[in-house]
Amino acid sequence: MPQPPTAGHDGTRPPADRPGPRPSADGPGPRPSADLAIETRGLTKAYRGGQLAVDGLDLAVPRGSVFGFLGPNGSGKTTTIRMLMGLIEATAGSARVLGQPMPAAGRRVLPKVGALIEGPALYGFLSGRDNLRRFDAADPVADPRSRAARVGHALERVGLAAAAGKKARAYSLGMKQRLGLAAALLQPRELLVLDEPTNGLDPQGMREIRALVRELAADGTTVFLSSHLLDEIEQVCTHAAVMARGRLITQGTVAALSATVLDSRGRGRLTVTTPDTADTVRVLKEHGLTGLEAADDRVTGELPETDAPLGAPDGGVPLDLADLNAALVHAGVRVRGFGTERASLEDVFVQLTGEGFDVAG
Repeated sequence: MPQPPTAGHDGTRPPADRPGPRPSADGPGPRPSADLAIETRGLTKAYRGGQLAVDGLDLAVPRGSVFGFLGPNGSGKTTTIRMLMGLIEATAGSARVLGQPMPAAGRRVLPKVGALIEGPALYGFLSGRDNLRRFDAADPVADPRSRAARVGHALERVGLAAAAGKKARAYSLGMKQRLGLAAALLQPRELLVLDEPTNGLDPQGMREIRALVRELAADGTTVFLSSHLLDEIEQVCTHAAVMARGRLITQGTVAALSATVLDSRGRGRLTVTTPDTADTVRVLKEHGLTGLEAADDRVTGELPETDAPLGAPDGGVPLDLADLNAALVHAGVRVRGFGTERASLEDVFVQLTGEGFDVAG
């Protein structure tokens, strides 16, 4: 990885009249720095003409987490990562990685960090194995006596052992991504920073990379995973931050972000799986559900707001979900599935930004 620039900034925060990001979904106030693998305060990157790629970013990535950095293409994710790794200078604000200021402490920090940013830079005329040997030889702390073992283990972990002797120029995009990830895994890392790591992978390859990320997290590595793929983040991450147009919208645990959206909607949506959809719609409507939709063998509907008693429009005793299920059965409905839906990260994004996820950043 290139050495970071030596010139840093004074940690100046954005102007006071700039609105700050929304508070964290899982508690007010910043965590102590010792608990954080990545911490930014007012991190800003402006290009010529005043265009803000990243605007006053306050980010807190807990150690040991799998942290999803979520946003559309162009929302400032890669620019943020490049500042964190010391590859470009911030215009304002500060960043700490593994408790150390960046880019000033880059020489101490970067050996503890594995990174895959904007796709790997490979020597096309070399084999996958020889590319990794070159990367390993460039690491000043790598013991050359164990190089072959490290390279072989990294290739095995990303599923490239069989293609290790193939020239990199003949690799598919997905294979190149795997090789870049292998390079990041040559040494044990405290922090792994991955920018769109499943780009170009087929569904099976995506599943394998997700499994690898979980394995790394179980071993104690903090994983910072940038992606525009909502499903990818939701399946593997414990925490997430939502970016849009260079601004941090919110951050917190994935469960807390989903709960925030459900709380804003009331009690969320109920889903009933049954062959008796018409009767189900009738019973649910009688008990106060709205927005009822029936498709195939599923009926969904919006539960009333939390301050509106379910099934008690006249102020009677509220009917809970177990009683609602019993009412369906009493009406002769054959219930095969019954439960509330958790808000997805797509729901979170749309709720917080007011727009779909395929917008330009």
